[in-house]
Amino acid sequence: MKVLVCPLDWGIGHATRCVPVIRKFMEFGDEVVIAADSMPYAFLKKEFPECRFIRLKGARVTYSKRGGFFVKILGLSPFLLLSYYLERRDLKKLIRLEDPTIIISDNRYGLWNRDRFSIIITHQLRIILPPSIRFLSGTLNRMIHRQVEKFDECWIPDFELHYGLAGQLSHPPRLPANTHYIGTLSRFSIPAGQRDIPLPCDYDIMVALSGPEPQRTILEEMVFEQLINSGLTGIIVRGLTESMEEWDLTDKIRVFSHLETAKMKEFMMRSHIVICRSGYSSLMDLVTLGKNAILIPTPGQTEQEYLARYLMEKKIYFSMSQRHFDLLYAIEMTRNFPGLVMSNDYKILEERIRDIRNGLGVI
Repeated sequence: MKVLVCPLDWGIGHATRCVPVIRKFMEFGDEVVIAADSMPYAFLKKEFPECRFIRLKGARVTYSKRGGFFVKILGLSPFLLLSYYLERRDLKKLIRLEDPTIIISDNRYGLWNRDRFSIIITHQLRIILPPSIRFLSGTLNRMIHRQVEKFDECWIPDFELHYGLAGQLSHPPRLPANTHYIGTLSRFSIPAGQRDIPLPCDYDIMVALSGPEPQRTILEEMVFEQLINSGLTGIIVRGLTESMEEWDLTDKIRVFSHLETAKMKEFMMRSHIVICRSGYSSLMDLVTLGKNAILIPTPGQTEQEYLARYLMEKKIYFSMSQRHFDLLYAIEMTRNFPGLVMSNDYKILEERIRDIRNGLGVI
């Protein structure tokens, strides 16, 4: 088959969780074509140089310095609606050019087609709005469900039991009929038998920055200052996929603009504590590697704020707001939050792909 994979371009999280999906289709011998833009394009091109790539623009959304992400989204509603119809138009062109058997959209609601088997990957089947506009929750969630139901299948990157990793986000009161839980999706993996082999921790802290501007830079500046003054050893990954710069911030702190997957995994495993956003893709990476972490949700991003609160209440990860971030206090508090291991052998994903192939008559 030819599989067209299209991740959302708000940061690289939607691209990183497409990695195991792409790998699995390639294991079946399928041709994967990746349609992306911006940071996901750059990231996936380094991960899969053997694949063909197409530029597919999406809606560019930035965060404000004061938060209020959803309020800004409401103001951009006409622009986002236009972007949806542009995606629909661009997909028709891609179908004429590429003739894919399957279309996989990660959180891009316009990328479905009645004549092609269309799959959407999303963990957000319940949107949590800020208090000021929470009266819109019912309407918005019904709209999300209607869009999801236009796809042949909805893949939820979480486990079904016990509210999984994403809590209410991936376990709403009512699920669309086309949904399938496929387990967490991470670009990292731990081979069987290696999880119990301890690696030496050479660094006190690894900081994995990510997400839209200007909040990425604001957190970066805070982390630089506090880590320098702490005297701790550390690795900082800036999350800038277009660059491969690296330098020594001090004799104890090394900075990288971006790291490829193998090196990123190595540094995470060799660090005592990881500091990162509470974006869902980052959380899936943490539980795959079984690392302890300090979570700093993006201000005003209610999904990340909910996930940080949900996991802190479960005594899994310590979290702290960006505004009040105190590195040394957060490190001390992690003693009470051991982290979590959620292994995924991707057997559920493999069976889902196999069933689809059989249904489409593909041997």
